[in-house]
Amino acid sequence: MDVQKFTSDSATAWFQRLDQQIHLADVVDGSSGAAMSVGFARYGKGERNPWKMTYDEALIITKGRFTVEGPDGPVTAGVGEVIYLRQGTELVYSAEEESELVYVTYPHWLAATEKSAEADRLKEWHPAS
Repeated sequence: MDVQKFTSDSATAWFQRLDQQIHLADVVDGSSGAAMSVGFARYGKGERNPWKMTYDEALIITKGRFTVEGPDGPVTAGVGEVIYLRQGTELVYSAEEESELVYVTYPHWLAATEKSAEADRLKEWHPAS
């Protein structure tokens, strides 16, 4: 399909980071033939996730307040706001309160990470129960 609509309920395969209340689910990925990834993320209050960007990413906040701590200091966004993250940046995702967001990455975040020096970080993720 050339035009599609997604909600977080559309996501069928959620993944969890370690034992944290951090969950991700792609709704558009490499299997769809698209050049980007699109998905949903849910973070529990106070949860943090250090990461190094191997792709460009836009985060659209749909619930709560969310902070990205980068080399130039923290950037916080609320509902309806967007945070842009550039490839190569070391950062920490941080939820000040229970948060939900939509992420859009280019290229596909998973494929880019698998091919990078950051590939071992993918072991922190497992299918959510």
